[in-house]
Amino acid sequence: MVCIRCKMVVSQELKKLGLHLVVVNLGEVEILENISSAQREKFKASLYRFGLELMDDKKSILIEKIKKVIIELVHYTNESLKVNFSDHLSEKLNYDYTYLANLFSQVEGMTIEHFIIIHKIERVKELLVYEELSLKEIAFRLHYSSVAHLANQFKKVTGLTTSHFKNLKEYRRKGLENM
Repeated sequence: MVCIRCKMVVSQELKKLGLHLVVVNLGEVEILENISSAQREKFKASLYRFGLELMDDKKSILIEKIKKVIIELVHYTNESLKVNFSDHLSEKLNYDYTYLANLFSQVEGMTIEHFIIIHKIERVKELLVYEELSLKEIAFRLHYSSVAHLANQFKKVTGLTTSHFKNLKEYRRKGLENM
């Protein structure tokens, strides 16, 4: 689960089954009762109708936790990271980073680093379009070593320079104003 809507759907579907929620967080749910096989299957089917999936094997759950930590860090935290991503993941999930990295690559077909880069670039796009931050401020906020590093990574992933991407926003805005 990566959004508030997902959490609401999960909460509603569990309540329909007569289960009492303790916690519904992104990617995890805690309930008071033991869930029966029949309830589990009904819950799984109802989640599927909403485009969600019940994760019940340990590896899938750990992969989702890795994604959750990365997404929260990149998209929802503005504080400066005191350690590197690998140490942060190990600390948050209580696993050796090498194990996490190997598992993630095996299951997802990409490295954790590539997943982080993809999300960082998506966040850069959001910040360029919706906020009035300089590239230097964005680079600092997303823990890039320099503006040049951010710009190079952005170009490599999107095929566009940051200034060209920003100009596209201005072009679209002007197009709407002239209608």
